[in-house]
Amino acid sequence: MDLQQISDADDPRVADYVKLTDVNLRKQKEPAEGLFMAESHQVIARALVAGYPVRTVLTTPRWLAAVEDLDLPDAPMVLVASESLVNEITGYRVHRGALAAMSRTPLPTAAEVVRDARRILVLEGIVDHTNVGAVFRCAAGLGFDAVLVDPTCADPLYRRSVRVSMGAVFAVPWTRLTRWPQQLGELSAEGWEIVALTPRLDAEPVSALAASPPDRLALILGSEGPGLSTMALEAVTRHVRIPMAHGVDSLNVAAAAAVACYALGTAADQVIEMTP
Repeated sequence: MDLQQISDADDPRVADYVKLTDVNLRKQKEPAEGLFMAESHQVIARALVAGYPVRTVLTTPRWLAAVEDLDLPDAPMVLVASESLVNEITGYRVHRGALAAMSRTPLPTAAEVVRDARRILVLEGIVDHTNVGAVFRCAAGLGFDAVLVDPTCADPLYRRSVRVSMGAVFAVPWTRLTRWPQQLGELSAEGWEIVALTPRLDAEPVSALAASPPDRLALILGSEGPGLSTMALEAVTRHVRIPMAHGVDSLNVAAAAAVACYALGTAADQVIEMTP
């Protein structure tokens, strides 16, 4: 492990970490340079298990021991700075003590992602990184096998998505669809039942689908505002909704994903024994 002390926010060794709150900069820089951020030693560890190469790690003296316990390959630079300097470099308060600049790997094809899956989520137009991360965490924890995102969906490897998912974006196979919504038709032709989660009152309750789920289920979630597009709704074979009370028409997309994944994921098939 190559430990190096940092004492200046303008040090070129920390260039990857400068002003991480600038969303437009990250959107331009991360895909172009193949860079993403993993925050906290737990999330870094999950990214390492998933096979993502580390460029550098930025940490503070208080969290150095946890970073040293990571199985870091090829002895990348571990940059150590005071907490106040790390906050100055990144532009926000780093609560979890460590950041890793990691290299992206090529995305798999949709066929590779769904080959062995039975339940998948398809995200259309979800542009909030927090919601994307939360949906991935639901998929991982509640028994969905993969996630497909449409061309307009927020980046699952953006720092906030990774952080909110607690590294679930590394545990669930995923890829970005490039031909939308044509690839929904291709999924249907391969035996997937394409189901839209929608607040429409004429949709059937999600419990009806849970009572007799198809062998291969692709559940589509729409954007936070307008919901699923007309093109997506025309491509599905079934519409389901979460019944609501007190005049509320729908839940936030992340909350809706939690309810739907609990009802339809493989976690619902398992018997959980409670220990006194």
